[in-house]
Amino acid sequence: MRIGELARLTGASPRALRNYEREGLISSERAANGYRAYDVRAVVRVRNIRHLLAAGLTLADVHCFTSCLDGDLPAVRPSAEGLRIARARLAVIDERIAAQSEARDRLARALEAVTDPGVTAP
Repeated sequence: MRIGELARLTGASPRALRNYEREGLISSERAANGYRAYDVRAVVRVRNIRHLLAAGLTLADVHCFTSCLDGDLPAVRPSAEGLRIARARLAVIDERIAAQSEARDRLARALEAVTDPGVTAP
């Protein structure tokens, strides 16, 4: 299948697919006309890559999961390295959420002070 069809079936843009290929996560053959030709199995692999990216992993992180990208990803237990990477990403996400929550609370307090004429802004 050509890149446009793979993009349509997976929801990934052609640009993202070319990037996954540059990263070595998917592969294609070149047809006689020079177009990329992907195996039908690439659909599952790309969906799994997108699943991991949506979960907060980076493309570099996804490399650790290449052995299970061609199957039912949620059913496969990740390697020790995969678990380490996932836990590290979760910690980063938790830190970002905490920082955003603090910023939100400061802004909410500032707005409350401005809208309540009896309170001065911090």
